[in-house]
Parts: sequence; C-alpha cells; structure tokens
Amino acid sequence: MAVVEIPSRTRAWALACAVFVVAAVAQRLYWIAGGRWGYTACDRTDLVDPAGGCGADQVVALPFWSGWGAVGVGVALAVALGCTLRFPGSWATIGSGAAAALLLVVAFPLHLVFEIPAALAGRPSDWRDLGARLVLVTGGALFAGLANASGPRRGPAAVSYRPVPLWTRRWAYVAVALPVVGWAVPHALWLLGVPVGISERELNDIERNISTATGVAITLVPPLAGLLVLGLVQRWGQQFPRWVPGLHGRKVPRQLAVIPAGVVALTLVTYGVLSIAVLVGELLTGDTRWSDVWDGWAVTATLLVFLGWGVSLAVTTAGYALATSANTAVTGLPGSERP
Repeated sequence: MAVVEIPSRTRAWALACAVFVVAAVAQRLYWIAGGRWGYTACDRTDLVDPAGGCGADQVVALPFWSGWGAVGVGVALAVALGCTLRFPGSWATIGSGAAAALLLVVAFPLHLVFEIPAALAGRPSDWRDLGARLVLVTGGALFAGLANASGPRRGPAAVSYRPVPLWTRRWAYVAVALPVVGWAVPHALWLLGVPVGISERELNDIERNISTATGVAITLVPPLAGLLVLGLVQRWGQQFPRWVPGLHGRKVPRQLAVIPAGVVALTLVTYGVLSIAVLVGELLTGDTRWSDVWDGWAVTATLLVFLGWGVSLAVTTAGYALATSANTAVTGLPGSERP
C-alpha cells in the first residue's frame, strides 16, 4: 500500500486541530466526572449571579450536550481529522470544512458581537460562556485552515485587483445599509426615549436595565461590523492597503475574507430563520398575540433585518469568491466594473 505523504503545512494545521479536540474532550470528561471548572449554568437571556456561573457547582445532572453529547461530537471531529490525513483531497476538504462550519455555528459568533462590547461597557456577563464560544470559534478557524491546507493545490494567483460583478456591489450596499437602518436607528431612538415601534413597557425595561454605555455599544457594533462587507467589493479586500506595515500591496488570502464572511452570513440566516419560526409557533399556540406583534413591530422587524442581512452578506461573499477564484480571468467577470 502506498504511503500518502502529508505536506508539512497540512500536518501543522492537523496538529493544532488535534490539540483542540483533545483539550475539548478532556474538559467534557472532567465535567462528567464531577468537576465544574469553566462550566456555567447561566441562561444568557436571564443572568443570575454570572460571576459564580449561576450555581454551576450545584449542578448534579450535566445536560446531555454539555457532557456525553459533546464527547460524541469530539469523536466525530477526531474521525474527520483522521480522514483528512488519511485521504487528502476534495472529500477531506469537505469534511474539515463541515467540521469548521459546525463549530462556528455552535459558537454563534453573532452573540459575541453583541455581548462582548456590552460586557466591556459594564453589563453583567457570563465570561465562562463567552470564553467557551471564543474557544469554539478558534476550533472552527483551525478546521477551516486545515480544509484550506488539505485541499487540491492551486495555481499561483495573480496579485492584481479583480473587479467584482455589479450585482455583488449592490448586494454589499444592502448588507451595509440593513444594520444601520434596521438596527442602529431604532436602537438609538430607544436610547433617547423615543418609543418608535416598541411598547412603553419594553422601553421602560430598556431604560431600567441597560446603561448608556452598554446601549451605545449594542447600537454601534452591528453597523460598524457591517462596514467590513465593503472589503468584499473594494480593492482593500484583495490587496492590503499601503498603511498596513509589512503587508502593503500584498494579496489578501482569499480564505481570510471568505470564511469569516460566510460564517457570519450563515449565523445571521440561521438566527433569523429560527427566530421567525419561534415567533410563528408562538402565534399559532396563542402564547403571543397579533396585537403584541403590532405594538412591537420594530422588534419583530429586527428578525427580518437579521435574515436579510445574512442573505445579502452571503450573496456578496459568493460574488467575491467568484471574482477571486483562480479560474477567473484577471480582467474580471462579465458585468463587472472598476471603481
């Protein structure tokens, strides 16, 4: 049987992924054995004593997905890692990519985008939960790097700028505008005490439970993060600008743009779809009334904003991926335009 030679770059990514999997499984086994270091019983929607993990030390029966379920996922990741090393190629890339997507979706980066700035601004937060999510994001990034390293070798890519299609630009502008119009504007009005599309009770809850610093952080982070979408349709998304020390003029690694944007798009769409499904279910069961929806129409519309934001970001990312593909001519795609 022929021995498959594994490139050193692939081995390095595989070793990093193996360390992540072993550490994650070891921590879960530690929790199953009765230890509670790093474990939290907090519900992020209703934090009670976040500094103490909401009574984590008192938890006797560990939830399935925090214990054996997570161990099973770790075993599946180990199998995917072994297959990537044993059978390098397209299928190995798909397996590692699926592992990366799983970890990143479970990490729910959208929560981190809101919660970390709010926590830094002084809002009570469960740092165990945030730390665990950051670890999952790291694991997802490692498996994404492995997928990229283990894939078929590509030819040298040109460094010159490749204009994206016009439709990609239009979707990018939609992805930038939605968090501004659909999120920042109503939240800024609520912070100022203007009850636009929200009931007086909810407005009073906001004024009572959210400090000014936290409110400003929650309001500004999404639109500021949305501005990064412009990198997918501008030159600085393909070539590092001149003001970047040591990298100016060099090609931006394609995966550095595609993977984070794709993960965020997937997270936004998932959140939007699930939230809308929950709302529809509550309307059908009578737990939520149509009058409540109309009274808080701006809050309900936020669900559609997230869904639209995710879809527009996904389309923009696809356009960027097509424009920067190694199979695309340097002169650009049909329908593209130069800025």
